[in-house]
Amino acid sequence: MNKTALMSAGLLAGLSLAAHAAEDRETRQIREEMQQLREQYEQRIKALEQRLDAAEKKPAAPDRAAPATTDTGPKDPVARKGAPRNFNPNISLILQGTYADFSSDDEPLVPGFLLGPETELRPDGFSLAETELAIEANVDDKFRGWATIALENEDGETKVELEEAYLNTLALPHGLGVKFGRFFSDFGYLNRVHSHAWDFVDQPLVYRAFFANQLKDDGIQLRWVAPTDLFVELGAEALRGAGFPSGGEDRSGVNTAVAFARIGGDLSDSSSYRLGISRINADADERAVEDEETGVSTVFTGDSDTTGVDFVYKWAPDGNPAINNFVFQAEYYVRDEDGDVVFNPEGGDFDGDGVVDPTFASAYDGRQKGFYLQGAYQFMPRWRAGLRYDRLKADNDVPGAPGLDTALDNLADTGTDPERWSAMLDWSGSEFSRIRLQYNRDESRPGGETDDQWLLQYIYSLGAHPAHQF
Repeated sequence: MNKTALMSAGLLAGLSLAAHAAEDRETRQIREEMQQLREQYEQRIKALEQRLDAAEKKPAAPDRAAPATTDTGPKDPVARKGAPRNFNPNISLILQGTYADFSSDDEPLVPGFLLGPETELRPDGFSLAETELAIEANVDDKFRGWATIALENEDGETKVELEEAYLNTLALPHGLGVKFGRFFSDFGYLNRVHSHAWDFVDQPLVYRAFFANQLKDDGIQLRWVAPTDLFVELGAEALRGAGFPSGGEDRSGVNTAVAFARIGGDLSDSSSYRLGISRINADADERAVEDEETGVSTVFTGDSDTTGVDFVYKWAPDGNPAINNFVFQAEYYVRDEDGDVVFNPEGGDFDGDGVVDPTFASAYDGRQKGFYLQGAYQFMPRWRAGLRYDRLKADNDVPGAPGLDTALDNLADTGTDPERWSAMLDWSGSEFSRIRLQYNRDESRPGGETDDQWLLQYIYSLGAHPAHQF
């Protein structure tokens, strides 16, 4: 190799070494700057953690967000501790009305069942449904209050009812929660859902026949949510027993007990479920059911025990229900009643002939079943369609039925299994408004008579109304 080639190779090697040295210096400089930044951020994070720890040890300021509740009822996503000077409740007014058309004019009895109060069908033609005024706020960092006042037109007069008025605890440890006051019971799935949040205009037949549409009562509830990834909830209620299927005069103490257990969770990013079991033990002492046309009543004294299961499945693409979503739900109940039934205890004129009719009494042993299946599908934004099927079955022993077309005879009529098909289509202008068209093919009347029912409903919400349970 000549001298020129050796010099060229040496020069190239020198340049390469210099380049590597420069690269190493730049790399070390970048790494040093990154290390400095890391140390600075770690110091800042440590300082913020110390400030947070010190702040948490201080008494809570009045404007700090309140702890979440374990209750699954209405929630306020921006709930704050309710210092008196900062009291700012959610207030909402729900406006509802219907237009109804029925093909049958007969009294809507259900064979095999004594219906409770307020189970009448919607009036034919235009009518204003229940108007609901709801108020909710945190009392302080330990309690949240909720009250619902229902206003309804009944026989040309405005009826005002305190539908719900209860308090929830916010700060009990270990997943415990207590609710006390007047409230819709938490048995099953649909009972505690307010009427404006139903997927259909009316309740399923099993709710109408077993619970007079909805069981509400005065009492206390204890619930526990397990600290697990799988949703597990246990609960019990002790109630006064003034609400159907209990009821009677001079209620005192605890006359209705409710217990429930639920599990649930996500099946995927797009679907979730909840499965529950419930039990109701009710003690009735002259629970009265009055015929509105004749004013003649039927009273039941005895035990009414109901066991049921409920299932709910929800689907929405990637958990976002804005465009499409589907909800399927089903409930099945079995009720055992044992006691005595007295028809016309006050000696009224039930056949309208101007003569006081005799009193009829009978022992009563009944076993009744009922279920419904329904699905509601939002096939495009604002539009939903739904289908429901519900059915009842009664096996009652009423040996004292007189055979004179009385309420006792209707209770003993177990030759017909009441059933109904329902279809609905609704449009929501926003989350605060909804218009719904519904058709019922109702075969729940004595003799299996078919009643074609058309219902047009509107629902409008004014003000801030919290979201309902799962």
